[in-house]
Amino acid sequence: MATTTKSENSANPTTPTPTPTTTTPVTVIGLGAMGQALAGAFLKAGHPTTIWNRSAGKGDDLVAGGATRAATAAEAVRAGEVVVVCVVDYDASQSILEPLAADLAGRVLVNVTSDSPERAREAAEWAAGHGIAYLDGAVMIPTIMIGTPEALIFYSGDESAYKKHEDVLKSLGGQPAYVGADHGLAAVYDLSMLDFFWTSMSGLVHGYALAAKDGVRAEALAPFLKAHISLLDLVIDETAKEMDSGEYPGAEGNLAVELAGVEHILHAAERRGLDVSVLRGVRDVAKRAVDLGHGADSWTAVVEGVRNPA
Repeated sequence: MATTTKSENSANPTTPTPTPTTTTPVTVIGLGAMGQALAGAFLKAGHPTTIWNRSAGKGDDLVAGGATRAATAAEAVRAGEVVVVCVVDYDASQSILEPLAADLAGRVLVNVTSDSPERAREAAEWAAGHGIAYLDGAVMIPTIMIGTPEALIFYSGDESAYKKHEDVLKSLGGQPAYVGADHGLAAVYDLSMLDFFWTSMSGLVHGYALAAKDGVRAEALAPFLKAHISLLDLVIDETAKEMDSGEYPGAEGNLAVELAGVEHILHAAERRGLDVSVLRGVRDVAKRAVDLGHGADSWTAVVEGVRNPA
């Protein structure tokens, strides 16, 4: 990686002195869109980067940018002090990694493949059995945000390995978050946040569809939704407090009244011929919580309906 020399800085005082970067060698296994983005971020940060993919024909741009393409997965692993795996699922990652146990010994394995907490814990047990320092990761942003200050990536597992290579992992994003020694926790955070995101996205699309049935364009509704979404920001912390305490004070608005509001939306959507399966699910869970005795509690009490499915 080219650097600016001291004499060049003297000749041009406006040129900032480059920030020293670590040069820990890294390996990226799996060159889908995300894997390529991860490898590109390591390269940009100045890390010697080795890449490998099961199928040929990927990574030419990375090689042109300075990456080394390994001929085999074993060769790739031996080249890196930190080995990052990003493939389709844990079946794929384990099929690649299991023959490489001896090569991975003494290295830090970071698996950012998406899957369940259970699969992450199984992989961690395998790694521990072979003396491999293991971190599980969950990438919470699209490929275009990899390497940016806003990029959030969760990590869980071997805390000493995380602390040793935290600066290396920061190459992938400015908000790395270590969430605990349980290897499954990164996936737990991932699934919980995506649960919130996709159900919110479903509500957004459904709200637009409901307005459209009466001739209101989505673009006309959008500015008001942006203002309305600030309510979520206001309730996130309070809801978390109520969830953790198990107490749901309903003085500011009780579940029975709010359930009636959900019924109004449901009936309006039905009259307009829309699919109401998601709304019906919201209604049913809230009603179950009311039936369990939480009608005078806050909306947070719907969690009792979630925890006690019919």
